[in-house]
Amino acid sequence: MGHVPRGVLRAGPPPLTHPAPDTPLGRQMLERKPVQSWLTDMDGVLVHEGQPVPGAPEFINRLRSSGKPFLVLTNNSIYTPRDLQARLTRMGFVLPEQAIWTSALATAQFLADQRPGGTAYVIGEAGLTTALHAVGYVLTDYAPDYVVLGETRTYSFEAITKAVRLINDGARFICTNPDVTGPSVEGALPAAGSVAAMISKATGVEPYFVGKPNPMMMRSALNTIEGHSETTAMIGDRMDTDVLCGLEAGLETILVLTGISTRAEAERYPYRPSRIVDSVADLMDEI
Repeated sequence: MGHVPRGVLRAGPPPLTHPAPDTPLGRQMLERKPVQSWLTDMDGVLVHEGQPVPGAPEFINRLRSSGKPFLVLTNNSIYTPRDLQARLTRMGFVLPEQAIWTSALATAQFLADQRPGGTAYVIGEAGLTTALHAVGYVLTDYAPDYVVLGETRTYSFEAITKAVRLINDGARFICTNPDVTGPSVEGALPAAGSVAAMISKATGVEPYFVGKPNPMMMRSALNTIEGHSETTAMIGDRMDTDVLCGLEAGLETILVLTGISTRAEAERYPYRPSRIVDSVADLMDEI
């Protein structure tokens, strides 16, 4: 390394930027087809701390009136789409329950594809149990094919112990999503990822996570709206789930700054979103 005079700082690596237009990756990004379908995260994108993000209800209205296929995604498996529709309606959003895609629905679809008509021992709430019943699964604690762990407001030590014993006896371990904490008015709450880690520690068995950042969540959503990766955009507020998931599924990725990740934090990741905007309100003219 060459000599640097005292008092002169070495230049660090330049900030991450988009690929140059004259590189293969840059040309690929510039040549993306116009967006024909949209996927958007819910918390941090449309809703923040129990309130609608300014401009978000209007953004959803624009999507609905455009006729373009879209889905609102969430890793939270507690609620059914109908529950979430009612919650969003109270905040001024108008959208059908069919426009909501949860990690519980993605998990149920995955299990139905893997082992049709199977059985599962479930730790979770109505969002998960309803989705599994809808695909023909039987919920039981007698020699189930799967232990399926989702979100619940009150994790039972007795239920966790039962899950550990069933996995030790050969049940396959599935978890709806890897989120280790969830938000609440009082602060962070342990979420499915934390409980999964405890079960894994007790059994030596790692779960298969279906929800974000598994790109399967994106692909199942795309299949639901009959969308194509090259003409679909994913809007999210987290680099480590929304953007990563969309990127690995081949979608255009848009980071909004109304939730978790900041512009400065985005620079620290080894991958980038296609672009960063302040909020979904900035995307209105593209619908």
